Amino acid sequence: MRYAYGITAALLLGGTAATLALQTPGSAQNAQNEPGAIVAGMAPRPGAPMSFADLTERLQPAVVNISTTQRVEVQQNSNPFAGTPFGDLFGDQGAPGGGRPVTREAQSLGSGFIISPDGYIVTNNHVISGGPPGANNNAVVQSIKVIMPDRKEYVATLVGRDPASDLAVLKISATGLPYVKFGDSTKTRVGDWVVAIGNPFGLGGTVTAGIVSALHRVTGQGGAYDRYIQTDASINQGNSGGPMFDMNGNVIGINTLIFSPTGGNVGIGFAIPAEQAWPIVQTLKGGSAIKRGYLGVGIQPLDEGAADALGLPKDHGELVSRVEPNEGAAKAGIRQGDIITKVNNREVNPDQTLSFIVAGLPVGSRVPIEIVRDGKRQMVTATLGERPSEEKLASLGGGKDNGGLAPDDEKSSAAATRESLGLAVQPLTPEISRQLGLAGALKGLVIGAVDPSSDAAAKGLQRGDVIISVNYKPAATASDISAAATAAKTAGRSNVLLFVQRGNGPARYLAVKLKQG
Repeated sequence: MRYAYGITAALLLGGTAATLALQTPGSAQNAQNEPGAIVAGMAPRPGAPMSFADLTERLQPAVVNISTTQRVEVQQNSNPFAGTPFGDLFGDQGAPGGGRPVTREAQSLGSGFIISPDGYIVTNNHVISGGPPGANNNAVVQSIKVIMPDRKEYVATLVGRDPASDLAVLKISATGLPYVKFGDSTKTRVGDWVVAIGNPFGLGGTVTAGIVSALHRVTGQGGAYDRYIQTDASINQGNSGGPMFDMNGNVIGINTLIFSPTGGNVGIGFAIPAEQAWPIVQTLKGGSAIKRGYLGVGIQPLDEGAADALGLPKDHGELVSRVEPNEGAAKAGIRQGDIITKVNNREVNPDQTLSFIVAGLPVGSRVPIEIVRDGKRQMVTATLGERPSEEKLASLGGGKDNGGLAPDDEKSSAAATRESLGLAVQPLTPEISRQLGLAGALKGLVIGAVDPSSDAAAKGLQRGDVIISVNYKPAATASDISAAATAAKTAGRSNVLLFVQRGNGPARYLAVKLKQG
């Protein structure tokens, strides 16, 4: 997945319990998409569109371009694992100035839309906060600029943002602005026509049209709001934060993500549904923080293999891989290995995940939960806590089962070509060993990331494999790998011999070539 977002400079970087309500700004001015303003003939005839021109002419004045200026701290040593548990693996060798960071300026480009005549604007959080999650944790946004369709510019202030839903509200000092209203996305159907307006690749106001390809699409990104409208309307980098309109001119989604192996449009884009976005926007606009329910479990899908092993239907429930101490789940008696099938009488399934259901419930509420344990169904009642920040969740595993390993980073992994083996490792702790299901008192280093261009990848090494020894010496710390690689280079050798175990299968020796350069 890629965020429909762009950065240009020296660098190029990639629920609440409220119900949906209509906006009622306190102004005599009418919204650009007010009922009656969209007259008959503006929208194409159902099933036979002729032109979107009149509809676009009415809506486009309320869609804006958003630009941010950022200061980005960049490490000079190209260490792909800097800032992670593997950051000390290779040190600062080869970095000018001892690997000290430098600060550079970057700019981001995105889209947004005005929701009131006095200048409130909705966009994506990643547009105004330094980029998509994980893109660059050292980026500091210095200023936010809003560019109107007539090229007039305003300096915007940040009213509120919510990383979990990837939404933000801005404010500019102006009155009498054209604006649009949210519609009811619950009435949207697969096959409906939609129009997207935004700022792709910094080109300015651009209009694309398509249909709704799917509803309630779970992309696998995780989190409480991984539930999107999918469309084939062309969405590219820079479209982030722009509106998706229905044929009545209502905002039914906020364009956010694209699926693309190339970075450009391939006909699969994703928008945050209005039913999710509008209650959050209301809360942020009012100056309040978003509070969500939290059960305190790590979960993984009940896929075909797990369901078959447990004798349960596929995709009916989610498997508990971790229970956080002193949270609602632990106090209710939920255990690791339980399957949660219902929460508050709602089925847990791929379209309605546990995180999505729980995040939409009030903090402190007592909810009935149906679980399956040892093949038997039983009911427990849990009191929900408050969902932690996304940063805290990431440190706990992000609410998803990741085997106890540090998060994998595609960009970091790809950049590992300058390192000796292209591997990131960490000590195998008892907790990680349990998460990986390893038997016995196995000791060694567990692999957290593999450079796909390395010989290690070509030899089949992968995340979760355990390195027991290197060149017949026990591998207890990352420095053991580094020292063995250095010794091999000093001796004029191009390989090191690893003794590797995967799962509970037999360990095997594997010669891995050192990276050149």
